Amino acid sequence: MSEPSLAIRKFSDLANPTRFLALVALLWPWMAGLTLCLFAFGLYLSFATLGDYQQGETVRIMYIHVPAAWLSMMCYSVMAVSALGTLVWRHPLADVSAKAAAPLGACFTLIALITGSLWGKPMWGTWWVWDARLTSVFVLFLMYLGLIALNRAMADDPTRAAKVGAVLILVGFVNIPIIKFSVEWWNTLHQPASVVRLDGPTIDPEFLRPLMVMAVAFTLFFFTLHVLAMRNEILRRRISVLRRHAARAVGREGSDA
Repeated sequence: MSEPSLAIRKFSDLANPTRFLALVALLWPWMAGLTLCLFAFGLYLSFATLGDYQQGETVRIMYIHVPAAWLSMMCYSVMAVSALGTLVWRHPLADVSAKAAAPLGACFTLIALITGSLWGKPMWGTWWVWDARLTSVFVLFLMYLGLIALNRAMADDPTRAAKVGAVLILVGFVNIPIIKFSVEWWNTLHQPASVVRLDGPTIDPEFLRPLMVMAVAFTLFFFTLHVLAMRNEILRRRISVLRRHAARAVGREGSDA
């Protein structure tokens, strides 16, 4: 069998919730352990470096703020791919992925907003300004809250909730490039990209090393929480189905009596 066919088969196997649960049970302890190791190493590097000559000790906020901001967008991108899986490929676990990712994305976005405010006060002299990036990230936070509210409001009709949520996720994805390129399209207080650049990072290696370790740690932390949240959502849906079947059985017994 060719490699592409094997890859497609393996991906299709994960559409089976039972096989997915077995894979999660096998992987998540290793993912959690590696996450803890990376966080420990990243925190060590973060406090081993000297403060910045301009920002002083507040530069250490960067090691939390930047990964959280990155994950706020990456999480929504995961939801957008999951939305395509729901509408186009009709993957059974696509909606589970999107629903599990929404609260995580909201948390990372909130962390990015709070740490950004704490960092902005000594640097800019204000806790908040309605510039393009801050406003678009705040809109992203509201979008997460809206999707969470939608899932709760339509909990009794998961199929319809999945389709409506998928459409809203794809429509809202237009905000991701706005966040990414806002510093280039408009005049904002945020500096242009200093890590992911075609001509290479412009940030000092002393700060770049702990930042990259923390970014990888936060990313693995997200995926660990995501697969566990998907597991919980699958189990919740199974319990909900069993309860409905039990209620129907009780109803039939009552009518027969």
